[in-house]
Amino acid sequence: MNPAPANAFKARPWGWIPTVYIAEGLPYFAVNVLTVIMYTNMGVPADKMAFYTGLLYLPWVVKPFWSPFIDLVRTKRWWTLCMQILICVSMALTGCLLLGGNAFTSTLIVFWFMAFFSATHDIAADGYYMMALDDRQQAAYVGVRSTFYRIASVLGQGGVVIVAGMLEKHYGEVSRAWATTFFLLSGFFLLVFLWDAFIMPKPRRDAPVAGVTSRKIIGDFAKTFVTFFAKKHIWVAIAFMLLYRLPEALCLKLVQPFLLDSTANGGLGLSTAEVGFVNGTVGVIALLAGGIVGGIAIAAGGLKRWLWPMALALTLPCAVYCLFALYQPQSYTVICTGLAIEQFGYGFGFTAFMLYLMYFSAGESQTSHYAFCTAFMALGMMIPGMFAGWIFNLCSRFGDIIVMSQAGYILFFSFIMLTCGATFLAVARVRPTLKE
Repeated sequence: MNPAPANAFKARPWGWIPTVYIAEGLPYFAVNVLTVIMYTNMGVPADKMAFYTGLLYLPWVVKPFWSPFIDLVRTKRWWTLCMQILICVSMALTGCLLLGGNAFTSTLIVFWFMAFFSATHDIAADGYYMMALDDRQQAAYVGVRSTFYRIASVLGQGGVVIVAGMLEKHYGEVSRAWATTFFLLSGFFLLVFLWDAFIMPKPRRDAPVAGVTSRKIIGDFAKTFVTFFAKKHIWVAIAFMLLYRLPEALCLKLVQPFLLDSTANGGLGLSTAEVGFVNGTVGVIALLAGGIVGGIAIAAGGLKRWLWPMALALTLPCAVYCLFALYQPQSYTVICTGLAIEQFGYGFGFTAFMLYLMYFSAGESQTSHYAFCTAFMALGMMIPGMFAGWIFNLCSRFGDIIVMSQAGYILFFSFIMLTCGATFLAVARVRPTLKE
């Protein structure tokens, strides 16, 4: 019996897919979730926090513009590993800066670079996945990569936040607690980098594309750009991409502050650890369940049939926050139940959105057109999120005028419910363009 070759384990996708896709998800949640909680606990005003953390979406918005150039230099494996070590360094630097002065400005700059590294890691890791596996393996392991990305979601929104909350209680100092948290994340990423550097195979296909130049890439990009905007119903589609998730985009930057804020200020008064638990366990489970049910529903009845029910499922659960702001429940079980309902609705409704992006991208240059669609999706999250804090401040000032200090969150989430009308309008315009 011949012994297995020395590199047999390296060739197994189970050896590298889990770590690569955890590494893809963790920095995304660090940039877009942890920053919101950390800066809120540091006392950064809501308008300032929302604007600048919303701006961190920008690398994902412009990702399609630089992704083709990754084909010109080195390999996808090299890019993946390079971004992992840069993310590791940026997390360690964040921890160091949190221990110094002017932590908001300095860490925000580092987070912007971390966002850029994370977006580039997305491009390289997904490209490497296609280079390292044949078509049969890609189909077989797509569920594995999705699962470990979801595990990163649980860790990023739940486990890491719980650790930070425990450290806040231990140290009695927010900056020191979060500095330690980011040092731990940096250490974890160093281990991931060392493991992936050892275990990731070097596929023959993973090489700079022969004969490709910057001029050719720019020319091909211009052609793709023109063909994308020449698609039928393009402006209706773009409006849908920007408006379908408008209520969620506005909610996202204020939900964590609302959960953390004191009851005297109109919030729910949860601890950081409690927020981490409800986000990372209850919320993620409900989100996954909603996505699974949504996928089954569309498979059975089609997108056109389920678009309205899914739009309602995505928007109407925002009423949960209105009710929470109005009644301020103190039962943690009630709060977890309400957030589970909201996340299930989001998971169910988001299924229609992602399927529409695939539907609209179909045809020539499908991959590039899908990248444009996801860029508009990120833009639709970035712009409303940047101004959510400003809207909340206006609501709070109006609450002060009517001598009701707790009215800020009530008025803000009521305004969110009004913006559901934009989602319904976008659905009404795009639904006739869909095939049965």
